[in-house]
Amino acid sequence: YTKKVMQELKDQRTVPDMVQVGNEINHGIVWPEGNVNNPDGLAQLLNAGMSAVKSVDPNVVMMLHVALGGQNHETVNFIDNMIARGVSFDVIGESFYPKWHGTLDDLRDNLNDLVRRYNKDVIVVEYSQLKDEVNKIAFELPGGKGKGTFIWEPLSTWEPVFDQDGKSNNLLLKYDELTNKFIMNK
Repeated sequence: YTKKVMQELKDQRTVPDMVQVGNEINHGIVWPEGNVNNPDGLAQLLNAGMSAVKSVDPNVVMMLHVALGGQNHETVNFIDNMIARGVSFDVIGESFYPKWHGTLDDLRDNLNDLVRRYNKDVIVVEYSQLKDEVNKIAFELPGGKGKGTFIWEPLSTWEPVFDQDGKSNNLLLKYDELTNKFIMNK
């Protein structure tokens, strides 16, 4: 399936720059074979998916995405388990929702440790609240390893930037501000 989708994207000249196999995979993918309690099976599925992506375009950046934003011990344990099983990736993606993943300090400490420990680029790939603070943490990681953030569900999750009719509100201007602050002024 992954190879078929990638080939279709390539055929229409829309190959993505980056791909994550699975979403928030710290509990696994494709249960029961890829359950996190079966790390060999999970690694086998991840490797198969990543291999399929690379067979179509070897230049695509591969992301490992977990939902453990401020949970360092759990993140390191997961990544170490996957590395030990031969899973190769370029970028670490973390989701961060304070309700589930800790404080901003927890996020900062975790991301800094991940950069030091693995020397990989890091992206906060799912978040909604605390836009200034999360972007500041991401863009201030050592060695320029923080590559940015992706907001999740801008219509209805905690701080919507569009109303139910699809009209933007003033919160959408926040993204121009963040772009100017963290990207244009580099």
